Amino acid sequence: MKQKPYSFPLSEYITQEKFNTIKKMASSKKTPFLVIDLDIIKRNFMELKGHLPFAKIHYAVKANPHDNVLKLLYSLGSNFDVASVYELDQLLRLGITPDRMLYGNTIKKKENIQYFYEKGVRLFATDCETDLNNIATFAPGSRVFFRLLTDGSGADWPLSRKFGTHPDIVFDLIKQAKKLDVIPYGLSFHVGSQQRDIGQWDNAISQCYYLFESAKDIGVELGMINLGGGFPAHYNEPTAETNIYAQEIERFLREDFGENMPEIILEPGRSLTGDAGVIVAEVIMTEKKAKHNPYKWMYLDIGMFGGMIETINESIKYPIYIEKEGLESEYIIAGPTCDSMDILYEDYKYPFPSTTTGGDKVYIFTTGAYTQSYSSVYFNGFPPLEAYTIGG
Repeated sequence: MKQKPYSFPLSEYITQEKFNTIKKMASSKKTPFLVIDLDIIKRNFMELKGHLPFAKIHYAVKANPHDNVLKLLYSLGSNFDVASVYELDQLLRLGITPDRMLYGNTIKKKENIQYFYEKGVRLFATDCETDLNNIATFAPGSRVFFRLLTDGSGADWPLSRKFGTHPDIVFDLIKQAKKLDVIPYGLSFHVGSQQRDIGQWDNAISQCYYLFESAKDIGVELGMINLGGGFPAHYNEPTAETNIYAQEIERFLREDFGENMPEIILEPGRSLTGDAGVIVAEVIMTEKKAKHNPYKWMYLDIGMFGGMIETINESIKYPIYIEKEGLESEYIIAGPTCDSMDILYEDYKYPFPSTTTGGDKVYIFTTGAYTQSYSSVYFNGFPPLEAYTIGG
């Protein structure tokens, strides 16, 4: 369902008071820029923790690696899912200890494994024989968990194919791990980012149970399941609330494991930070490209390469607000760069006042995740997206 064109979106998340603060920033700062409300991140973290109190939360740093975001989450007791030596160095710089980290990327160089190990990290993801052997060699004695392949059905941003492997190969890796200097510790999966089909967790947890039982037959007691991420933020397409996800996921776990629940890890990113962000941009111009075409084009000073890459294939549909009045027109939205790919929405039309013109401010909501961290470095000379925090 499309947003109502002139209503203020997501007032439950970005309040009118906070929006007034953002508007003041818009009058004095050069667009585009991102504003992150730390109070919302705190609320989202505590809500998830409250609904799944037995789970250990490892925030996915890649979603939003702003220093203030990481410091806040650390103060709240979060752990961290780290994907590179650069993220590791950032966390260490902020005083975050390695016992609160796991190396969740299954694609890693030997020297990076060794670097993580030397810095004190002892929990590693893997999904292939080469990587498992490298962990045994360069991080001896570490705990490893094996990532299962999922197809990402039901997710707005699927994560299939590149990560994870089939259950039969996972079983072979568990057998191999017995012979190596590592501890076969658990399993992991990711059902896809912005997953709106809660049943996908049921399928993956059932596979984990089967592998737990199979591992027992060869003398391996697995003790952990990493459920990954997938919890949603609030974009234009409706989703269930966090409590519904948590209730169903706990039910799936209880149905398979009963009271013998393994250690449970979550790796949320989008669901913690997405709702907390507002990008302030500006209309460059609005124009028609054909005399009898009913749709106008709207060009913004932010596009795919400036932080909006998740609009590719119109996967993520952000709530967008323009504070003007007038009759409704439907717009195709494009970015500022000299690249024909830089079209945000062409099939999915956004309704805005027909009075919208160059210089008008545009407020793009639910942009606290995978925006600044995805923005390019000086494509066409445009600088990376600036970010500021409020609240906290």
